[in-house]
Amino acid sequence: MSNPFRCAAALLATLLLCAGCASVRMASTERDADAKAFRIDGKNATIYVYRHETKGAASTLPVIMDGRKIGDTAVKTFIRLEVTPGEHTLVSRAENDAVLSVRADAGKHYFIWQQVHAGMSAPRSMLSLVDEATGMKAVQECALIEQWF
Repeated sequence: MSNPFRCAAALLATLLLCAGCASVRMASTERDADAKAFRIDGKNATIYVYRHETKGAASTLPVIMDGRKIGDTAVKTFIRLEVTPGEHTLVSRAENDAVLSVRADAGKHYFIWQQVHAGMSAPRSMLSLVDEATGMKAVQECALIEQWF
């Protein structure tokens, strides 16, 4: 015989889990598929910032490039940016500010993994430049978000 308090507790935990999942504005399926085609633009570079883990599901994390907010990531999402060649600075804002500079060359893709870790009062983040094969595989597991500009 099942304990009604256990059932109620399990139901409450499930509801809290669902309510705790953060959401962001998603791009269309067409734009998502286009971003995952990984086309090369000979004049610009492409930067992908992805968050493919399930840690920190209750939190969105702002991403800033060159001092301008470009969007918030959530679990299993990515941002695709066409950038001019040169030095670009990305910041992942959380309990800490993770900072990564990328020297982008025309016609190349750059993949940045936005990791989420437990912090004292909020999630902490870390940005890591990963190789193309790793980045492409991770981006395929994620969905494109709408950028803010």
